Amino acid sequence: MSEVRVLVGTRKGAFVLRSDEQRKDWTVEGPHFPGWEIYHITGTPSDPNRLYASQSSGWFGQVIQRSDDGGKTWETVGNEFAYDGVPGTHQWYDGSQHPWEFKRVWHLEPSPTNPDSVYAGVEDAALFHSDDGGKTWQELPGLRDVKGNLWQPGAGGMCLHTIVLSPDDPNRMFVAISAAGAFRTDDGGVTWRPINEGLKSEFELPDATAEVGHCVHSIAMHPSNPNKLFMQKHWDVMRSDNGGDSWHEVSGNLPSDFGFPIAVHAHEPETIYVVPITSDSFHFPPDGKLRVYRSRSGGDEWEALTNGLPQSDCYVNVLRNAFAVDSLDSCGVYFGTTGGQVYVSADSGDHWAPIVHDLPPVLSVEVQILP
Repeated sequence: MSEVRVLVGTRKGAFVLRSDEQRKDWTVEGPHFPGWEIYHITGTPSDPNRLYASQSSGWFGQVIQRSDDGGKTWETVGNEFAYDGVPGTHQWYDGSQHPWEFKRVWHLEPSPTNPDSVYAGVEDAALFHSDDGGKTWQELPGLRDVKGNLWQPGAGGMCLHTIVLSPDDPNRMFVAISAAGAFRTDDGGVTWRPINEGLKSEFELPDATAEVGHCVHSIAMHPSNPNKLFMQKHWDVMRSDNGGDSWHEVSGNLPSDFGFPIAVHAHEPETIYVVPITSDSFHFPPDGKLRVYRSRSGGDEWEALTNGLPQSDCYVNVLRNAFAVDSLDSCGVYFGTTGGQVYVSADSGDHWAPIVHDLPPVLSVEVQILP
């Protein structure tokens, strides 16, 4: 029977949750790195026991941790993230230019075939790569060449928070940045192009359809169709059927099209999940009801998934990296909240149950299936 391992990053440490494929009874290990913000903890597809974690503190700075035994022990690896050449400036909140300054790593994305190859998305927004298991990091500077002077921070900072590697083309990669937009490379990260046609940001940008500057919250892809992408934008849920060359809105009947995460079912490329939040001012679910919404048609038509979730007096948020799906035949869906709850559904969202109630605010959730 397979083992399910859920990796949870929180404001006060990392936790490892374990179960079998029934996903009913769970053990909780942690906190690892107690007191530290763990923006992301993830495993490598080619070696499930190789884990990477981004450990951050306003006092002590950024630390990258690596485990080779599934989280039982950890070692500190490379923590030097130096922008290539003269970093230059980007746009600040008031429209002035501000120097590029490294703050933290938001997201780690290991290669699907090489556990020593891993990408890091950072704040201030840039993309770094390590080919030695995180010991050293080199920026892919071509990304910031794409009108980087016009990028600006969102409410949570100017962060590269999403990295999607194409499963059929090792040279193709997608990233998302708040607030700059989505970008694609087709040559392994040497050159990049903005892929924001169809996005509209009337409330955030002087030019609502600008080439860069959009606050993209998350993007997702199903590996069976790498040209089909889904996006949760600051406002609007979007879809692309041509690798990001153009986008169209699929918010449909959602109670709010503001939110942070978006995910695709492991076996159904047209089944997607979002968690609507009231607004960019009120980061809690509409009407105080925690509802995951599912579309089985690739958007536009949505159903609320509520069985087992609190439907009154619930005022938590679900952040962009805190939603995941597993690859078991009965697809599991997981998410964590800013209230410290982690929920699981073992049947694609039809029924939910809490794994744990009282963790610190959850920043990230990843899931691994182990033989």
